[in-house]
Amino acid sequence: MASRILPLELIDKAIGSKIWILMRGQTEIVGTLRGFDDYVNLVLEDAVEYTRITSGTMTMPGEEEIRKSDVQSEILLNGNHVTVLIPGGTGPEDSLASRLA
Repeated sequence: MASRILPLELIDKAIGSKIWILMRGQTEIVGTLRGFDDYVNLVLEDAVEYTRITSGTMTMPGEEEIRKSDVQSEILLNGNHVTVLIPGGTGPEDSLASRLA
């Protein structure tokens, strides 16, 4: 039988390492996880935020603008807005982060 791991245990193992976070909407964040609580509110440092900017009209894939914002201090992310956490991740090749890297 495979061993079980609880979600908060997985996040706890990621403290001190890079984590890739998909937020609600069009935002992705990559940073170093420093802490979290039972509500998955996250404390990150050295974070970079990637936001997809689309115009009022429909754009073809690859035509949208991606805005990159370096965060110079620790940040607190509200757990209600986090949709996916990828410990050790910097984003797949089709992520917003890799398009600007």
